[in-house]
Order: sequence, then structure tokens, then C-alpha cells
Amino acid sequence: MRTERKIYIISGLGADERVFQKLSFPGYSICHIPWIAPMRDESLEGYAKRLSESIYEQNPVIVGLSFGGMVAAEIASNRENARLIILASAKSKYEIPWYYRFAGKLRLDRIVPSGLLRNSGRITEWLFGVSTKEDRLLLRNILSDTDPVFLKWAIHAIVNWKRKQPVQYDLRIHGTADRILLARNVKSNALIPGGGHFMTITHAEEINRILKSFLCGLVNE
Repeated sequence: MRTERKIYIISGLGADERVFQKLSFPGYSICHIPWIAPMRDESLEGYAKRLSESIYEQNPVIVGLSFGGMVAAEIASNRENARLIILASAKSKYEIPWYYRFAGKLRLDRIVPSGLLRNSGRITEWLFGVSTKEDRLLLRNILSDTDPVFLKWAIHAIVNWKRKQPVQYDLRIHGTADRILLARNVKSNALIPGGGHFMTITHAEEINRILKSFLCGLVNE
């Protein structure tokens, strides 16, 4: 009998496995990789190298969402046989909006209060593309549970990401209405019409269809 392979999942900035609660990964057992505490002034690349120690398989399948997609990309870049799935994320610094990177050069991210970053008001809801009461509540809970120290570090790591060469991926899913990482800045082989940055919740059905087709192909290899 064929044993299930593991699929390693890295959540988005400040998020946890709750953002994957509506997704399914047929043929795979799910292993959520928890965030570890960042070191002082640690780069995204350095952090990804340490986090990769949680992945023991030689040929891992790695899923990364948003900030987790950037971390997953760095991990996969050092694993020759890794299979990479990126959701609502970037694969190089050039896919991050220029104004984020400009803010990083000015070190503006250092002076923004962490409480403001964890705010779940109307602007945040608009940015993430949530509209229903249930989705707004989930977003609010995730943001309020976010470690402010980790959040400040992660934002600094994103706006100062050094990767110029895009990482090769196997599947990339992006929403056409993503207001945080704009669809026009990325090249994706699977677009979700109307999907925003919270698409794993708001457009789970469409994403599941794409994942099922792709993962079934991997299982049969």
C-alpha cells in the first residue's frame, strides 16, 4: 500500500494554520511548520535556512502563503529536488511593490507601531479582500493573535529582501484582486478571478480544484 507523502506548509505573515482550514491536499499528510523566533537583524534568507531544519525529507513538497511563500522560496532554492507551491506571494524582491521597498530603504517600517500593523479595521479588511462577517472575524482573530515582535521583524525582512533571481516554482496561485501583492507584478500559472490576499479562505473551492489536479499528478509520479 502506498504511504502518504508529507506536504510542508508555511503560513502567511502573522497567520497560522487557520488560513488553510478550507484547503485540502489529497494524497498527502499535512505538516504545518511553526514559526521560530527570529534573531536580531536576521535576514529573510538566514531565517529560512534555520526554519528549513524542520524539513527532513530529501524531496519535499513545500507550500508557502504570502510571507510564508517567500520563506518557502528561499528554502526551495537550497533544495534541488523540492517541489514548490506558492500562494499569494512573491518569488523575488522585484515582485514586491516598489513603495514597500522604498519604505524599507527609508527604514519607515522601524517606526510604525506594531499595534497599527495588527489593526483589523476597514482598511485592513479591504486590503485582504474580506467582506463577510465570518471572514472579517477570522482575519481579526488572526491579526490580534500575532506576535508583535515577530510581525515587526518579518515586515523589515520583506521590505529588505535581497533575492533578485526568481525562484523556480511548480505551482503558483495568485488572486487577480490581491491588493497587497498586486497581480500585475507577478507571473502565475494559476489565477483566481476576484481572489484577494485572503483567498485561501474566500476562494477555497477554486484553489482546491487546482491543488487536487496538481497534487494527484505528483502522487502518481
